[in-house]
Amino acid sequence: MSAPISISSRSIDIELYRELLAVDSTSGKERDLALLLARRLPQGSSCQARLMEVGDGTLNLQLSWGTPRVYFCTHLDTVPPYIAPEFEPAPGGDIKVKGRGSCDAKGQIMAMYSACRELEREGLSGFALLLLAGEETGSHGAKAYARSQPGGEWVIVGEPTGNKMVAASKGTKAFDITITGQSCHSGYPEQGVSAIELFVDFVNQLRATRFPVDPVTGTTTYNLGRLASDNPQNVLSDKVHFRLYWRTTQASDALVTATVEGMAGERVHIEALGGDTPMSYATLEGFDTTIAAFGSDAPRLANFKHRALCGPGSILVAHRPGECVMLSEIAQARDQYVRMFKQIGAAQ
Repeated sequence: MSAPISISSRSIDIELYRELLAVDSTSGKERDLALLLARRLPQGSSCQARLMEVGDGTLNLQLSWGTPRVYFCTHLDTVPPYIAPEFEPAPGGDIKVKGRGSCDAKGQIMAMYSACRELEREGLSGFALLLLAGEETGSHGAKAYARSQPGGEWVIVGEPTGNKMVAASKGTKAFDITITGQSCHSGYPEQGVSAIELFVDFVNQLRATRFPVDPVTGTTTYNLGRLASDNPQNVLSDKVHFRLYWRTTQASDALVTATVEGMAGERVHIEALGGDTPMSYATLEGFDTTIAAFGSDAPRLANFKHRALCGPGSILVAHRPGECVMLSEIAQARDQYVRMFKQIGAAQ
């Protein structure tokens, strides 16, 4: 497969895609990918590349064709662990692309870059490809860009949405929680206080709490991560530490914060870490729409007047060992991004 493969009567540069996927850019390692792309992508193009320090050792990268009115934007980092790419033939002459970042978000990079090159081939300008660091660990690149750059009129953020424009998305709220007990010999539990038992009580209280169902974004959900209690089996736990992460709706966003903070007590320490509020996004006529329950850089890019969210692949395989996307989905996304740019330009 040394030459680009024809999909939808044009081509996707599969060797470039393979090259991107071969780089381990799990969060914290994406600087090398930004440097590679700054060297690799502008070749044979009229675009201008600009690297921007984020402040934590990572880089943002912006490729501009003229003075941008529309920014195609996605992220450089992936979740761990790194998974090497595979390209498998699929029915109908399609290609199934597997590996970490295949859809989240190097597939987005390929679709957006291909759209930019198509627009360039058609003699158009006024667009940019904005690649941000640290999306998977708190949108550090997006925050740095919003602080230091003027932004613009439109940003179209690429995430795996099944090539549908997201009309609304849930918000997020994160809390760092430490529950403290008093250790003692497990044969005499009455002499201490089990942090594990207190943790079970905390979770049961969460499970019993009901939040209103939003008519657009639906139910409120939560997940526990980074759960740790490093006690021997014959000693009562004196501490449980974990991260509580919520997907909130317009109907529950403020209520979630009030509820969790109200669960603090003498042995339950709660630190609010912030998050994003539920959002509505710009959509364009003629494109299918959906609702998203995942986070993205879009809420942090408040220096843009209009924010849209759309890209190839399924969020249901993102972050999983079987992450994959069809090459035809990348081609479809490329064509849609071209249409979006032209439709936005026609409306101005």
